Amino acid sequence: MSYKLAFIGFGVVGQGFAQLLEEKKNLLRTGFGLEYTVTAISDPAKGSIYQEEGLDLTQILSLTEKDGNVKGYDRGVKGWDSLRTINEADADVIVEVSPTNIENGEPGISHIRAALGKKKHVITTNKGPIALFYRELAELARRNGVALKFEGTVLSGTPAINLSLDTLAGAVVREIKGIMNGTTNYMLTKMADGQSYETVLKEAQRLGYAETKPDADVKGWDAQAKIVILANVVMGGHLKPKDVPTQGITEITQDDIEKARTDGKRFKLIGHAWKEGSEVKAKVSPVLVGADDFLYHVNGVTNALTFVTDALNKVTIVGPGAGRLETGFSLLVDFLGLHRAFSKR
Repeated sequence: MSYKLAFIGFGVVGQGFAQLLEEKKNLLRTGFGLEYTVTAISDPAKGSIYQEEGLDLTQILSLTEKDGNVKGYDRGVKGWDSLRTINEADADVIVEVSPTNIENGEPGISHIRAALGKKKHVITTNKGPIALFYRELAELARRNGVALKFEGTVLSGTPAINLSLDTLAGAVVREIKGIMNGTTNYMLTKMADGQSYETVLKEAQRLGYAETKPDADVKGWDAQAKIVILANVVMGGHLKPKDVPTQGITEITQDDIEKARTDGKRFKLIGHAWKEGSEVKAKVSPVLVGADDFLYHVNGVTNALTFVTDALNKVTIVGPGAGRLETGFSLLVDFLGLHRAFSKR
């Protein structure tokens, strides 16, 4: 089968996916019977192009690397905004990778609603719309007979969503617990080595792990959105981010770190969802863990997640939670997933 893709947003993650599409074009065709063209890109900063016969992705990526945008591309129709691109571009898969907004989900929620309403598949890494409006969007996708896939909203390319829904299908997930934010795990690892919060935050920003305004990471909001997604999608919860008590790492002092080290423990920022009767609850908070806990040994920017199930007890996955190609890979996995599902119809 052949698909036509439109990118809404073309930042680091979108470029990572585009790179993987080009690198794996032959594998996708010969190994999975999947062919594609990218007909549109719409990004308010990088530029917008629509070319019905398909864009030259190699040239697009080269322009982005050289100029920081795609405005020098010499073909196609220029200047369409995101909603016009979704509504009018000849595309059946919308790759929604606009910036995450956990407060109200915009502009991603408008993009996804529009795409599903036009009976176009959506693959996204955008946490905001899924954390805030998952049930509405899932129902809209079902009603219109298209896919809504969002592996990359939780642990980047590490398969948290697909593992739980596909590989663990038939098992009842009673509890989910883990390290879901690589930035804070990196910072806590360095603080345990004796560095101050201020020093490790600056280093995390220099390395690109933390934003200039790091609140989403250090105040726990990023982990909050991720545990809400898992609680709702995997455990059948009805949570909104505001329902989840959340504490970040900003109040952990060096004295706290030193006492933990003396006691043979480490702080980890943990997202935790569990069932109380028929109700699903969740929280995010720093937790002291000892060497007998697997999470004690997960350091740096690595993430780890444990599913507690009725059939297998504990199943733990460990892997990267961020990165250009790592998050781009989650989109590739979702693209293959919708191809497997819809090529059989």
